[in-house]
Amino acid sequence: MKGAQILIKTLIDLSVKTVFGYPGGAVLDIYDELYKNSNHIEHIITAHEQGAAHAADGYARATGKVGVVIATSGPGATNLVTGIANAYMDSVPLVAITGNVSTSLLGKDSFQEVDIVDVTLPIVKHSYIVKDISKLENIIREAFYIASIGRPGPVLIDLPKDIQASDYEYSGNPVSFDYYSARLEKVDLDVAIKEINKSAKPFIYCGGGVVLGEAGDEVLTLSKKISAPIGVSMMGISAIPSSYELNLGMTGMHGKYAASKTKSEADLIIAIGVRFSDRATGNKNAYHKDRKIIHIDIDPAEINKNIAADISICGNIKDILSKLVDKIETRKNDTWIKIIENYKNEQERLDFCTEELNAKKAIELVNSYCNEDTVIATDVGQHQMWVVQYYKFEKLRTLLTSGGLGTMGYGMGALIGGCIGSGRKKAVLFTGDGSFGMNLNELATVVSQKLPVVIVIINNGVLGMVRQWQKVFYDERYSQTTLDRQTDFVKLAEAFGMKGFRAASTDELKDILDNNFNDSNPILIDCYIDMDNKVLPMIPPGGSINEIIIS
Repeated sequence: MKGAQILIKTLIDLSVKTVFGYPGGAVLDIYDELYKNSNHIEHIITAHEQGAAHAADGYARATGKVGVVIATSGPGATNLVTGIANAYMDSVPLVAITGNVSTSLLGKDSFQEVDIVDVTLPIVKHSYIVKDISKLENIIREAFYIASIGRPGPVLIDLPKDIQASDYEYSGNPVSFDYYSARLEKVDLDVAIKEINKSAKPFIYCGGGVVLGEAGDEVLTLSKKISAPIGVSMMGISAIPSSYELNLGMTGMHGKYAASKTKSEADLIIAIGVRFSDRATGNKNAYHKDRKIIHIDIDPAEINKNIAADISICGNIKDILSKLVDKIETRKNDTWIKIIENYKNEQERLDFCTEELNAKKAIELVNSYCNEDTVIATDVGQHQMWVVQYYKFEKLRTLLTSGGLGTMGYGMGALIGGCIGSGRKKAVLFTGDGSFGMNLNELATVVSQKLPVVIVIINNGVLGMVRQWQKVFYDERYSQTTLDRQTDFVKLAEAFGMKGFRAASTDELKDILDNNFNDSNPILIDCYIDMDNKVLPMIPPGGSINEIIIS
């Protein structure tokens, strides 16, 4: 087989059903094979390679499978970089396949040549440039293995044109690979069990690793057994049903008041699959003061990286939690539960909402039309924080959002990938007018694929989160955050071939949703809110719970 044939045949053997990408000169052989195998692999062409990378990312998050994106050499490959970095920061299993000039032309500034392996070196789990056709099949299989094993992440395969066109025999044989796996030490478990049993105010901090390890049930069992509240990082939100009475929601800079206050009172934090980012911890000395920390993670590199753990357990989260739950003592803790209830009551009083249309009302109203399986994508900014505060997630893998990198422009691609990954069921994107301007070209993909999606623009006419920081920390010097654009998003939607609507009140939004939410075609709703709506509460960067801003 030619190299391009080996690539596609191996993808089929690996049960890849959908790939995202954009063709070009350096991948013509690959796209010819995709054409011949279109009955086995669906290719989704996006409007831009970055959109394709985000779509593959969203597909992976929604399905738990490895996402695949294909791009040509040079600018095609470099357009993937933000998407690859986004997947790296959020531990998303992704295989990016790029074409390149022939091996004889490498390093000679050939047309559309870029050393994409070196460009992406800091943001991939592993990378290959294939210069020997005999190694291609095993490289593809190994790339998928590495992308998904342990802590997932993106892997790059750079495939020169002459390798795509070269002939070699296809074996079709699965290959065994060795991969470092952290050994679970019994002594670590024993010490953790002892610490949990003596804790008076335990708090479970649940992160994206719980989603990736599909260990939500084990976390719930642990919580119920020791009467421990659960707070989540943004990446961990869909791991635990919002309806669970001890799920207090997101903690950290823009976390829920009750979650952050309860966490600050805990004498033990059981951190599961989290990386203790600066947005989550604030002042690290205050974070660790007067409490013990147990850190459970599959990646040994995360242990003691940001926060020093008193006890660390490295390995498969699901297995570790199962062992812990079997051995810890069952107990009720009415005193601790009463403290939590008081904080929840305080939160209710703080959660003031005006009559006019605002983000909270818009998100909660859209939420009422969705079911538990509806995939929700977001861009980055105020609207993202409002979604994680107010939308009630009940099912695993239903939130697609950019956490570590904070990528404005992520949402539309993720929406496409998530919708397709869910079987083309109803999916919703919450975006802001700033973020939407970065990825609105993917409306073309939404329309051409006839996706049943709802795009909700929380439109305040400004770069809301940056403006909020300028108000709080820069004495209201609003430098370049008032967009003052004249774009009519409703007409824009119509120009792309879809229905567009405008809502300036709760009643108008409800009427639009009543008549159009269940439409099988895509719709866009432009929701106007006041530019001075704020994301609250807010803990200042590097601050502690004592500095929380609530109004």
